[in-house]
Amino acid sequence: MRRIAVIDKTRCINGFGCDFLCGRLCPVNREGASCIYIDPKDNKPVIDETLCTGCGICPNRCPTQCITILNLPDKLAEEPIMRYGINSFELFKLPIPKQGMVVGILGRNGIGKSTALNILSGSLKPNLGEFSKQLKDSDIIGKYSKTYLGDYFKRLFAGKIKLSYKPQRIEMLQKVYDGKVSDLLSKVDEKNTSDKYLSDLDALHLRGRKLSELSGGELQKVAIVAAASKKADVYFFDEPASFLDITTRIKAARLIRSLADEKTSVMVVEHDLATLDYISDEIQVLFGEIGVYGIVGQSKSVRNGINEYLDGYLTGENMRFRDYAIKFFPVNTERVIGKSIFFEYHSMEKSFRDFNLKVTPGNIRRGEVLAVMGANGLGKSTFLKLLSHEIQPDIGEVEKREISYKLQYPPSNIEGTVREFLEKAAGDKMQSGWYQQNILEKLGLKKLLDNFVSMLSGGELQKLHVAACLSRDCDIYAIDEPSAFIDVEDRLKVAEVIKDFVIKNGVCAIVVDHDVQFIDYIADSMLVFEGDPGKQGHVIGPLGKKDGMNQVLKMLDITYRMDKQTSRPRINKPGSQLDQQQRANGEYYYSLAK
Repeated sequence: MRRIAVIDKTRCINGFGCDFLCGRLCPVNREGASCIYIDPKDNKPVIDETLCTGCGICPNRCPTQCITILNLPDKLAEEPIMRYGINSFELFKLPIPKQGMVVGILGRNGIGKSTALNILSGSLKPNLGEFSKQLKDSDIIGKYSKTYLGDYFKRLFAGKIKLSYKPQRIEMLQKVYDGKVSDLLSKVDEKNTSDKYLSDLDALHLRGRKLSELSGGELQKVAIVAAASKKADVYFFDEPASFLDITTRIKAARLIRSLADEKTSVMVVEHDLATLDYISDEIQVLFGEIGVYGIVGQSKSVRNGINEYLDGYLTGENMRFRDYAIKFFPVNTERVIGKSIFFEYHSMEKSFRDFNLKVTPGNIRRGEVLAVMGANGLGKSTFLKLLSHEIQPDIGEVEKREISYKLQYPPSNIEGTVREFLEKAAGDKMQSGWYQQNILEKLGLKKLLDNFVSMLSGGELQKLHVAACLSRDCDIYAIDEPSAFIDVEDRLKVAEVIKDFVIKNGVCAIVVDHDVQFIDYIADSMLVFEGDPGKQGHVIGPLGKKDGMNQVLKMLDITYRMDKQTSRPRINKPGSQLDQQQRANGEYYYSLAK
């Protein structure tokens, strides 16, 4: 059995409120050995994994919980393909690109998905765990000489594989290129397809815009088009659905699927299960411990791969990597909401220079989650701002009620720690057992309380702002895109936290999101926005969840069925027998389990 020790040095406060507590408490150190010692380069502790006994004292007593010590799985006999340094993250194995197929990669944030893509795309050279050495190409090729990866690395290092890579952090494009979209695409378009792809994503109007002027969704479209327009043997797409609205996610999935042929491989990392299910031919699951180690599992069929991931048990590996299953609930278990109206909004109209929004009257009941869906540019965020009195309607009025509003793009330039930020919103409630368990624990914020807000990842920041929104004493909670940047497990935890909060406190929530399965999980009723993006939008509803989902899926031109094993919604293959049958019956949302 091999032991791994990881220290998150961004959270270590040795010398700033901690006087080498881990080393002073270590039993091995107290017997005269140097299991934990100080690195003079940064004044941070280092743990010798060969001397560590795994006693658990230093992880448990560390004031910032920056130390993790774990035993690696017994079956994992091989050395890692990558380790970033001493007491740092390790990655074992790699996913395998396959010609003519889209391989979907599924796993939590911080488990090594982007590391794996960076290695396969040649932007990161694997070190086989020998982080203190400079390995030669022949060392890596020799290590995998009897496997597919040996030949892959041989051709990769020789420059015989053409690669195209759409990165996760698309905002970096704006930092490395400040020109127009048309100029960028003309430099990378090797197939003369960029205009067609822009048209496929309803983005031709972006050609004359500068990258620095683009929104997150617009930048994502350009990044996808730029990657797809290159001639490549292997295409890599890291989280292509992020920032995209529900309509564009399906269009982007169709574009990416079209790239795979008998000579071309496509690999996609994605957290949106509906998109991943629709886009993939096979699934490879990454599992392990967040920020500590990741292991790439075997290739599986799409259905089995996603279902085993949700169950937390991989049958081929005989490995349980999570002690609970992620469960969906069948449509026939919809909650019955009381008839008493909690909040009403009237007919409203709001016009800007180039955009007009019309809202028909509606109401929300106590204990209800009203979900809002529709393409970007139709006024969903404007609707929330009208309800929360951030802006005033030109026609009509909004009843004045206390509304807590989580912004679409939560700010990170906040001074102080997570604890200080939440204390301002929650006050004394933060000390209650219910808050500790149902907000901090479920959202994974307990271990981050002493971290600075400005240092949080995108997913951590999102969960923090959801928690802050729910911490305020209000009647209505307006939450804009809470699933952005968050992995599958945390998306459903966020949905569960919001729904439980609404039920327990007898309030209501309005939730805007683009993840169909997130909305399917959380919604009691729905508003559907339609219109001409960027020009005019209008509202349909409120509708019951089934009618609302049916309206959305019809707009997307896709049909859904329910997986009989997990009750997970799945997109039917276009033209399949079930797809045709549901379309004929006008039932785009859920058929009998198949």
